[in-house]
Amino acid sequence: MSLAQLLQQHIQQQPHQRIPFVEFMDWVLYHPQAGYYSRGVGLGKSGDFFTASHLGSDLGELLAEQFVDCWHHLDRPDPFTLLEMGAGQGLLAADILQWIRSQYPDCWRSLRYLIVERSPGLRQQQQDFLQPLFDTIDLGTIDFGTIEHGVTWVNWSDLADESLIGCCFSNELVDAFPVHQVIAQGGELQEVYVRWTGEQWQEEYDRPSTPRLYQYFEALHLNLTQPPYPDPYRTEVNLAAQDWLTTLSQKLHRGYVFTLDYGYDGDRYHHPQRDQGTLQCYRNHQRHNNPYLNLGTQDITTHVNFTVLQQWGKACGLETIGFTRQALFLMALGLGDRLQQLTTDPHNLQTLLQRRDALHQLLDPAGLGNFGVLIQAKGLQTAAAQPLRGLNNHSLVQ
Repeated sequence: MSLAQLLQQHIQQQPHQRIPFVEFMDWVLYHPQAGYYSRGVGLGKSGDFFTASHLGSDLGELLAEQFVDCWHHLDRPDPFTLLEMGAGQGLLAADILQWIRSQYPDCWRSLRYLIVERSPGLRQQQQDFLQPLFDTIDLGTIDFGTIEHGVTWVNWSDLADESLIGCCFSNELVDAFPVHQVIAQGGELQEVYVRWTGEQWQEEYDRPSTPRLYQYFEALHLNLTQPPYPDPYRTEVNLAAQDWLTTLSQKLHRGYVFTLDYGYDGDRYHHPQRDQGTLQCYRNHQRHNNPYLNLGTQDITTHVNFTVLQQWGKACGLETIGFTRQALFLMALGLGDRLQQLTTDPHNLQTLLQRRDALHQLLDPAGLGNFGVLIQAKGLQTAAAQPLRGLNNHSLVQ
């Protein structure tokens, strides 16, 4: 049975024969067998989209520099945990681990690398890629203090509360969380629901399925039903990000949270002129905005509201250390030096041009360079709260 048939059957079993859009999005992206991410999504140039880690090892190596910096700020804990959430094909993990192993042997001896990955297909890709590079040890009942070097895949339920000391990080994860879609029209805030008519997918608008949607806009002091917002006005709410931050804060005892993703601050995210929200679909590197096509074979994403992540983080014990743009973050960690070295030590023209292009893409203000980098922390002492290398006095850049 196809994903569309499974979903149609599921909807027909519901009391009103419809589901909120957030549930529809969760099905098409994360159904255990047929969802986009579960079936082993194709990433990179031959897939549907690529991330910064597909341009080379620079992002991973520069992140590793930042993590080693954090290790020192945390007084060199042993074990020092790196928890990657949503690891793609494992490229970033490999680059980080190989850099720390080759450049920082003291940190390497303390390092424990964990991956939380919801997608069975991606978890398998990560294991196939990383196992030849590093020994992999199953978590089982092993105490973290006895795990040798390697990569361990875990679920949130495997981690005890307040058990992690180190850095938790994600690259293009939050944009893939299922979102509630809402529409303000006729003086009312309504939620988008999806039903199957027998011939096509159809949207309906009705009262929100959860009071958390009202609470979300109240906390932002936004009333989408009044000017300057047009009627109708459509946007989305990523409540899954709030749940994720809450869980993450529960597991973290002391350390940092790094969120790298594309998005806006709150004012720009819910700007009156952005009346269709930020939802986008990707297939074969082509972008469109119809989530009802290509079920299970296209990516669906939304931009990240970094203001809300900071507010939610504060509510669950995560202090905002800084927010900057990825270009500034990577430059502060040494990307500019790498560009300079290219001009003084060219090996051959083709390799030089390819490498230069990759580094410039990481800095591109119209692309990856404009990604946001949000750094939050928990349990830091005064000595550990000193500025991080990647912020370099850009902590409040929006």
